[in-house]
Amino acid sequence: MPVEAPGVRDVGGMPTRDGHVVRAGLLYRSGALERLDPADLAAVERLGIVRVYDLRGPRERDLAPDRPLPGAVYVTGDVLADWADGGPDRIFALFADPGAARRELGGGRADALWLDQYRRLVTLPSARAVYGRLFRDLARPENRPALVHCSGGKDRTGWAAAALLMLLGVAWDVVMADYRRSESRGSASSAALMAALAERGGDPELWRPIFAAEPRYLEAAFDEVRRSFGSIAGYFTDGLGVDAAMQEQLRDAFLG
Repeated sequence: MPVEAPGVRDVGGMPTRDGHVVRAGLLYRSGALERLDPADLAAVERLGIVRVYDLRGPRERDLAPDRPLPGAVYVTGDVLADWADGGPDRIFALFADPGAARRELGGGRADALWLDQYRRLVTLPSARAVYGRLFRDLARPENRPALVHCSGGKDRTGWAAAALLMLLGVAWDVVMADYRRSESRGSASSAALMAALAERGGDPELWRPIFAAEPRYLEAAFDEVRRSFGSIAGYFTDGLGVDAAMQEQLRDAFLG
């Protein structure tokens, strides 16, 4: 069922390398739900979502609380909680201090920060715990349909979607094309943030790498998967605690 709501889309519909198709209607992805107006919210409610997984930290949730979906169980998990010197809190601080942003994001450092973040999405204990719970839950039919989201729907949510699609056997170029869609879908909110930065005396150009869905970011995450766990199946088994039986349950559920 198509969703006419900003930034909300179905993770399903993509072909796999062995001729299957990822089933639609089981998992949706989005940015924070506070952006949904009443009409958007009504469209999402019609999807019958029974679980919402919020990957943001406490401060993000306090600043932009989700609009509740009737009948859905809310599960919160701070993916980046264990990144002591990075993550959203650092971004909030830089957003409020244009001088600090110039010092810390200039000269290619914004790009380096985001590459580092994508590697940490794979290795941080907090990230592994949150993603592990997400995928173990999704292996059980009573937890579907589900929606997973963060703030912008690009990075923490993008990794969740990409990892699942790779486990299901979707080709890399198809996974990457889906990831790249997040940038265009978030363009309106990114433009608003850029305008707000400019009003505060900040330089929007410094922030463009952070708002971008650059292929090298997702590539960095999968390079870390191979380095730390050998393969996507190894990442699910050893990194997330999603064993071979649960992986097969995910394939049975999500492949048509």
